[in-house]
Amino acid sequence: MIVTSTAPFPLEGIHQGDCLDLLKRLPPGSVDLAYLDPPFATGRRLIGREGLAFDDHWPTMEAWMEFIAPRIRAVVASLTNTGSILVHCDWRTSHHVRFLLDDLLGPQCFQNQLVWGYGLGGSSPKRFARKHDDIIWYSARPDAWYFEPPMVPATSNRMRGRLKKATDVLDVPALNNMAKERNGWPTQKPLALLEILVRACAPEDGLVLDPMCGSGTTLVAAQNTRRRFLGFDRCPDAVTLARSRLETVDAPRS
Repeated sequence: MIVTSTAPFPLEGIHQGDCLDLLKRLPPGSVDLAYLDPPFATGRRLIGREGLAFDDHWPTMEAWMEFIAPRIRAVVASLTNTGSILVHCDWRTSHHVRFLLDDLLGPQCFQNQLVWGYGLGGSSPKRFARKHDDIIWYSARPDAWYFEPPMVPATSNRMRGRLKKATDVLDVPALNNMAKERNGWPTQKPLALLEILVRACAPEDGLVLDPMCGSGTTLVAAQNTRRRFLGFDRCPDAVTLARSRLETVDAPRS
């Protein structure tokens, strides 16, 4: 038997359950940064190492929207006045997410459509190879939000050896199958990517929420960068894996 509760819980740690239920227990205005990496509507069963898997089949895009819309709405309600929401998606759903967030927050709260160029994967004889994901960033309010520009190595001869502010194209390698960082979760994202996003969009000691946390990369990034973290996932394997990673994480990095 599943027992649901609306009682509040500590604003840190990892909790198992559907985020739609768990988000109801969050006080409004408590989250500084929410990062969502929801199902991409790929139409496949995604299987990683160690047999970890989840089903990404949806009968229609309307069905996917019926799933994601109330969850994004609940996340938006949890944001502080200077908070932000980042939604990680791809070509299948990015335009739907933009329209949804325009409706919930207003076009004036749109900040960036970040491009994560990852490079791995096959090519196609019929179209340009799809080698990027989108990360849609909206602030909770149109007039104030937290942002600390990430600094990356300059590539021009004039600025060689110096740093420059990152653009909206994030060139972070994806994790190949032999990467030491690999933990078996089929949609695992690089820790380097999440650390860039967390540092940029959440203040130090702010609360970072990942309501579909998978193997916990967002939470590890928050802990590494001295932010508080809160993660939800309805998959017991994901919660177990995320907790294990956080127990072995290195000391926080400034």
